[in-house]
Amino acid sequence: MVFSTILFLFRFLPITLFLYYLAPPRLKNAVLFLCSLVFYSWGEVKFFPVMVLLILINYVSGLGMERADKRPGLRRFFLIFSVVGSLSMLVFFKYTNFIITSLNALLGLSLGLISGVEVLPLGISFYTFQTMSYSIDVYRRDVPTEHNIIDFGAYVVMFPQLIAGPIVKYRDVAERLHVYKNRYSLAQIEEGVCLFTFGLAKKVLLADTISALWLDIIGVYTASGVQTSAGIGLANASTPLVWLGVIAYSLQLYFDFSGYSMMGIGMGKMLGFDFPQNFNMPYISRSITEFWTRWHMTLSGWFKEYVYIPLGGNRRGRGRQIFNLFVVWCLTGIWHGANWNFILWGLYYFVLLVAEKLFLLPVLKKGRVWPHIYTMFLVVVGWGLFVGNEQGVGLGILLRKLFVPSGGVSCLYFLRNYAVLLTVCAACCTPLPLKIWQGLCKSNWMKTLTVGLLLVLSVSYIVGSGNSPFLYFNF
Repeated sequence: MVFSTILFLFRFLPITLFLYYLAPPRLKNAVLFLCSLVFYSWGEVKFFPVMVLLILINYVSGLGMERADKRPGLRRFFLIFSVVGSLSMLVFFKYTNFIITSLNALLGLSLGLISGVEVLPLGISFYTFQTMSYSIDVYRRDVPTEHNIIDFGAYVVMFPQLIAGPIVKYRDVAERLHVYKNRYSLAQIEEGVCLFTFGLAKKVLLADTISALWLDIIGVYTASGVQTSAGIGLANASTPLVWLGVIAYSLQLYFDFSGYSMMGIGMGKMLGFDFPQNFNMPYISRSITEFWTRWHMTLSGWFKEYVYIPLGGNRRGRGRQIFNLFVVWCLTGIWHGANWNFILWGLYYFVLLVAEKLFLLPVLKKGRVWPHIYTMFLVVVGWGLFVGNEQGVGLGILLRKLFVPSGGVSCLYFLRNYAVLLTVCAACCTPLPLKIWQGLCKSNWMKTLTVGLLLVLSVSYIVGSGNSPFLYFNF
């Protein structure tokens, strides 16, 4: 089920909130748990056992670590059981055929692919990391063991952040999960409605509209690879037009993913939970290092806390720090998808971050305008690597078109058609919308009018354009 659909907006969400608010305090988690299972199973019912098994593995592991409090070896066994059990499902569904295909290509083998894993369980990369963080934190004694399986299940499958984040650690919501009375306030619900509406507008008014520029170039394809609308084709596009298309994709990806996160955070507030921030205007960054403190913050934080620091972080010398960064960015690339272009994308950022740590950061701090240009140029190139495996693209031809000047269809026609939209999108990447909103909030009627107008416009666009899944559902 997708947030930006009439089904979700006018059926699932109102019914769920009605049942949740109406339920007695001690039954709210049960209502949340059951409604979230319905949300997950709506289009993925065949993967329902995977979700249940993942909940049971980590729930039992938490209880086992608590009961083996004085037996370090047994505690470690339950931790390993949790991590291996969680990762094995992620690896099986997401990477098995990629590994087989890679082995066939590298070793000249002819191993058969496994059927049944062509479709990835929605959100498995996100909720696997969430459950693992719970077990690791219990092992570290950073959080108490959860004894109520309904409460634990409500944490794992909580629908606002289930499919595409933000990645919520158990400790982020544990306290509120066990507050049965006065879990939410009217002010919190109001804030949640505003955030949800802004996230919806980001998705349908910005991401979905600017995506048309990129799709005009590569065409439109179904999930099975069938072309439903022809573009001009990368081979026929001039170098300036390809750059314009990749910039459009960069804007689409940002508004799509940050919009989803904002909607999730807003719905969390409606339910009485404070989810962590996931984006903080990353496209105003002045370095790649700063960019990754602003983009997908919960994923960066997860890898830092559970991989980088346990490996030694920067405490064991420069050489070990570089190795730790290499491991983190290899895993970051692999996490995003079972394709070599994602691994290349991770290594690309590894090289850039190491260069900044070794000598570039002091130079960047002295600049004013050019560090922004430097950062955005490299980020856009990175998104070119990221999108290189999609239907109608092809990483080789994309990179050649970007860096080897070539003729073809001019970008002037597209610039004329999309100039206003590109300008609006660029402005919405800056603090300007926040400043405007803060000014509008001084008047209650202007605040209400703005939110209502955005909601009406967004719903109207959804009715007119149909379903448009979030990009990060693929990861």
